[in-house]
Amino acid sequence: MVRHHKRPAGVTGVILAGGQSSRMGSNKALLPFRGGRFIEAIHRQFTELFDEVLLVTNTPEQYHFLSCPKVPDLHPGMGALAGLHSGLHHASHPHIFAVACDMPYLDNGLIHLLTKRRHDFDVVIPHGEHGPEPLHAVYAKRCLPAMEAALLAGKRRIVSFFPQVRVHHFDQAEIAMLDPEFMSFRNINTPEEYYDLRRGETSPAALSEQGERTVSPA
Repeated sequence: MVRHHKRPAGVTGVILAGGQSSRMGSNKALLPFRGGRFIEAIHRQFTELFDEVLLVTNTPEQYHFLSCPKVPDLHPGMGALAGLHSGLHHASHPHIFAVACDMPYLDNGLIHLLTKRRHDFDVVIPHGEHGPEPLHAVYAKRCLPAMEAALLAGKRRIVSFFPQVRVHHFDQAEIAMLDPEFMSFRNINTPEEYYDLRRGETSPAALSEQGERTVSPA
């Protein structure tokens, strides 16, 4: 069954492409995927979901093929928290929905579920098989002072500023109603994980699902 959604007003889509990809050995965002690259698939989906899309990267020349603004970390070397901070700082909307650049199985329905709670909380975060997923979450501009304080204190963990803001957690059971296999949070960190993903992409079930997605609106 295809679900139709309106674009969430006042939300900027933010793609974080600042990881070191040390275990992969190459830039994860640029790995081949469905006739393009990982980051192209995410960018394409985001342009359908959000009227503003930003890419947070300190190497914009690597992503010249993406037609969206590219913004750098304001606190270089401080990891994903600095990326979220930069995305929020540069976004023209009061909220962002942020993801890592190596999450190719984003679900529009789940994204809309999370963004629906944005007016009541500063952070809206889902829980998957491995706990909270801060790189698949909604953040409000109200988080900026707490993020800034954490970064200035040398804290790199995203959750380090959560005690200072209003956080809403969607537990596993709620997420499983839309994404029972938690595919939205699947990412790749090693060559082995990438090869496993590519093998899964060529299965009959996966090919059938891809065909349905190409002919069905989000």
